[in-house]
Amino acid sequence: MDILKQLQQIATEREIPLDELKHELEVALAVAYRKFKGAVGEVQVRLDSNYKSGAVVEKEVVGELLEHATQMQLDDARKRNPNAQVGDFMDVEIDTNTFGRIAAQTFKQVLQQKLREAELRRLHDQFSERVGDVVSGMISRREEASVLVQVGRHEVRLPKREQVPTDDYRPNERLRVYVLKIEESMRGFEVIVSRSHPNLLRKLLEMEVPEISERLVEIKAIAREPGQRSKLAVISHDERIDAVGACVGQRGARIQTLMDELRPEKIDVVPFSEDPQTFIINALSPAKVNSIKLDHEDHSAYVVVPDNQLSLAIGRGGQNVRLAARLTDWKIDIRSEEQAAAERAGLAPKPVEILAEPETPVTVPAEAPAQEPASSE
Repeated sequence: MDILKQLQQIATEREIPLDELKHELEVALAVAYRKFKGAVGEVQVRLDSNYKSGAVVEKEVVGELLEHATQMQLDDARKRNPNAQVGDFMDVEIDTNTFGRIAAQTFKQVLQQKLREAELRRLHDQFSERVGDVVSGMISRREEASVLVQVGRHEVRLPKREQVPTDDYRPNERLRVYVLKIEESMRGFEVIVSRSHPNLLRKLLEMEVPEISERLVEIKAIAREPGQRSKLAVISHDERIDAVGACVGQRGARIQTLMDELRPEKIDVVPFSEDPQTFIINALSPAKVNSIKLDHEDHSAYVVVPDNQLSLAIGRGGQNVRLAARLTDWKIDIRSEEQAAAERAGLAPKPVEILAEPETPVTVPAEAPAQEPASSE
């Protein structure tokens, strides 16, 4: 077994630092040597290129030999070094090719385990720095309800709860995922990624829009229904830059790139405003709003829209008003002009099916002034 000859090759293939791999090999060899010799005490094996076999075991010089595997008689030691004394340690070359079958099998098992542990440590070190980032990978296979994505040399897990229901995740398909966390598992730990997290949209937009990475434009809030529709609110910190226009891009090129990545998800970009009324009006885009009344105690808004805009304001299945409520963190009670007039006259019951309440929106504190309402649609 030419250990040193294979060492560099394994280190390169497994992307494990040479010193770390050398340590793991020495531990595995020590276990195999103990098995082969039947040693009962601690064994120290070291790889050393000065020896033909490439491996040596440290033996203690003793006056009375009790353990042949780890000790050397003083007389024998002085044949090698006349100055040897009891208590010294001497390197003795070991020929791993003479290890018995059981010892060789033990070495293989321990080495495989140590390599796996080293790869897991490297995986942890590599991805712990990337939690909260977007990485690119290729779908390798399915494992029960999860999808495994190959990112470089490592597989990361996209669990069912983080998948987009409308995506079929075909093998060998390339996609970008959001690194959510590193989670303990039966195999040690694994990297959990997401395609449904709102921050995937945030990070993709940061990558696509230079004005955001340069902090000239800021994403203030995101509301997302993965695979269907998202709304995000942005603001400019430079009066010369239109925040919505920067995100949408010329002829919609930038936002189209994101929609292609998150297919078939639609993305609305609206201006953020510190004024709740203006922000809610913006968030309900592309619908027009006639009037809005805020109840600050209940943190709710009573919104009236033109009769021909009610369906657009509500959206399919209530999606538009629901996303607007999440984006603004206000409950939105929406009416058509006809419904509002009937309620004022006491002629119609309150249609509760179009009351939208916010869930947990992705927001950060805002300080900049409002902009005029607009939308990417």
